[in-house]
Amino acid sequence: MTLKFDRQGLIPAVIQDDESNEVLMVAFMNEEALRLTRETGYTHFYSRSRQAIWRKGEQSGHAQQVRAIFVNCEENSLLIRVVQQGGAACHEGYRSCYYRRLLPDDRYELVARRVFDPAEVYGHPGHQLSAGEIPAPKSATPAQPPLPEKRPAAQAGNEEIADEALSGHLETLLRQLYTAYLYLRDHDLSEQSHTSRLLQERNPAYLLGRLADELQELAGVLQGTHRHQNLQADIVLEGSQVGYWLLLLAATHQVRYEDFQPHQALLAGYWAAVGEEQAVEQQQACLSALASAERAHLIEGLNLGFALVGRACALAGLSPLEPARYDLEQMRRKGLVP
Repeated sequence: MTLKFDRQGLIPAVIQDDESNEVLMVAFMNEEALRLTRETGYTHFYSRSRQAIWRKGEQSGHAQQVRAIFVNCEENSLLIRVVQQGGAACHEGYRSCYYRRLLPDDRYELVARRVFDPAEVYGHPGHQLSAGEIPAPKSATPAQPPLPEKRPAAQAGNEEIADEALSGHLETLLRQLYTAYLYLRDHDLSEQSHTSRLLQERNPAYLLGRLADELQELAGVLQGTHRHQNLQADIVLEGSQVGYWLLLLAATHQVRYEDFQPHQALLAGYWAAVGEEQAVEQQQACLSALASAERAHLIEGLNLGFALVGRACALAGLSPLEPARYDLEQMRRKGLVP
């Protein structure tokens, strides 16, 4: 078998109903998830936000029994025909994840009925689609998904409930921020923007020093030794500052967003149960890696830094979206983003 997994070690899998031929969902597998799928006869997937394998239906009971697995001509995607148990594949309560049609005027038309209430199964209300049509979302900062009541790491048994939605929200925010910083790097707006001036100077040693300061202050907020207002407000402030210096370092080193994907690293830290001692080691490893000129080390350092922001958000009971939201709002006030 010569399947072509991507640079993250993943391959997309289209899930199709074996009887009706209806496309039920699309998800990602790594080699381990594919192995478990073949060995057990039930679909397993890889969550990019939790960076963990999950079995479809492990919470809802809506498992998928595999009938056959097909490989496309380029060997870079899978088609898996299944028997869908429980009547629904979508965590929003619909049989298929493709329950809306995109209309020419950019609205969504609801074309299916809910099979179950996601509030009863997962504890979240799902999309409110009682009307026949709703406007398609156009905002660059979509509505925030519900925040778990407990520390996210305690919910490792949850399946994809809001994982992909949360990851998509966060990616949208961070991509918008990074795109703005790249513009300020490539266009000299030093007179109007301090950030542009920093990026024009191309001084990674200075940026790394500022990052070290902000990482220390972020740790101080969690330890109770550094305080401006209150825990949550201070985590938003310091977390946004850590993210700011990380993105400036990435821009200075000309790292593409696709190469370090900060939203995934931040969510990995958000879901993980990392103790204080391990976090200190992670902070040191982050700064050490970012001091290197090797690209692989730079990417490792960026990921470690964003994971620390995610950890801080989780400990403070904050949505991982908040630091990026805060940064975007500051840039809007300065007229740097729409």
